[in-house]
Amino acid sequence: MTKILIIEDEQSIAELERDYLELSGFEADIATNGNEGLAMANQSSYALILLDLMLPGIDGWKLCEQLRATLDIPILMVTARKEDIDKIKGFNRGADDYIVKPFNPNELVARVKAHVSRYQRLTHREQTDPLIEISGLTINYHARRVYVHDRELTFTAKEYDLLYFLATNPNQVFTKEHLLEKIWGFDAIGDSSTVTVHIRKIREKIEQDPSKPTYVETVWGVGYRFKKEN
Repeated sequence: MTKILIIEDEQSIAELERDYLELSGFEADIATNGNEGLAMANQSSYALILLDLMLPGIDGWKLCEQLRATLDIPILMVTARKEDIDKIKGFNRGADDYIVKPFNPNELVARVKAHVSRYQRLTHREQTDPLIEISGLTINYHARRVYVHDRELTFTAKEYDLLYFLATNPNQVFTKEHLLEKIWGFDAIGDSSTVTVHIRKIREKIEQDPSKPTYVETVWGVGYRFKKEN
């Protein structure tokens, strides 16, 4: 059974999330503080983590960064903080989605299903040529590893998915809305800041000068394109 980790200090919310997930066929564990959540995440195999921000012990911001150091599974932040700056801050720390309280439990379950399904497809899908090599950039599909001039880089699940999609569709321009739908499966927060943040993080990792990108180009007024010389 697919296991979900809920890291939430409000018992009523944690139990609500667990009940709806279990009704949908998931198994769910609950951690009520950041330290407990970190230990459980590293000790067991979870398909996804639901992460509150305002936690005792390690707060959600720091915990997300620590989880990202060892895990590439989807992390969904669940919080009452709804300002765009908080959402961008969450994406910068490695979150894949951001759900604002109070939330519709059915929507929460739908997002969990979408992220788990997409992650499982991307990690198990067969690929004829598992290696993509473009101008010093190497993507190993099966291992989900990325190298620039033989130096391995660390990516979150969504950063990797976005880079892989662009690299396998070189010289094509994609709008932010198209990328949001293709990689996340739905409009996660109602605007395109999700894609913008992830593109910036990818550039910081693979580009020699992120302000003058050579791999992921901006096509002003349209979207983004992965450049590959013919």
